[in-house]
Amino acid sequence: MKPGPSSAMQCNVLALNRVYLAIHVITVRRAFSLLWKGMAEVINIEEGAYMAYDFESWREISELRLEMKEWGDDADWICAVNFPIQVPRVVRLLDYDRIPKETVKFSRRNVFLRDENHCQYCQRHFSAQKLSIDHVMPRSRGGPTTWENVVAACLRCNVRKGGRTPREAGMLLERRPAKPKRNPVFVHQLNSEKYECWRNFVR
Repeated sequence: MKPGPSSAMQCNVLALNRVYLAIHVITVRRAFSLLWKGMAEVINIEEGAYMAYDFESWREISELRLEMKEWGDDADWICAVNFPIQVPRVVRLLDYDRIPKETVKFSRRNVFLRDENHCQYCQRHFSAQKLSIDHVMPRSRGGPTTWENVVAACLRCNVRKGGRTPREAGMLLERRPAKPKRNPVFVHQLNSEKYECWRNFVR
């Protein structure tokens, strides 16, 4: 069964530069804007071969797949004014040669993803709503808010640790915090079945 348009718009699309190197993860809205303007093309892997489609040809093959009922279980679709169209997983920018420097944004969400939503003290898994950010060296004692000094912690462990170091509180860290080499959001998606095709373009 095809997902609804609201969920499809929450998907992400991998953008390649002109020589097929992965450079960005963009929104579905941005991907279709680039396709419509002729600034990008869809790259779809079919039977081991890379197939390229402009906007019109992608629209046509999307309609054909619907008619033949050949959509995959992980496919996402949106409905334009006059036609349905499948959300591409990968697009290639036709006039972009550069390779931007990869930066990892420090954020609460990225810290949780880096730590795989595990409390770094009790090692239990929690939803993001039940996790907090803990400063290994407490802020009250000059501890910085950096990748190397913050970890995901459940509320219970955070309260138990308080304004002490893990050693002082008699608590062990599951692993030493460090800045991730790659965007945790990207890594998380790369490991999901929906975005499995991205692995063809990422080292």
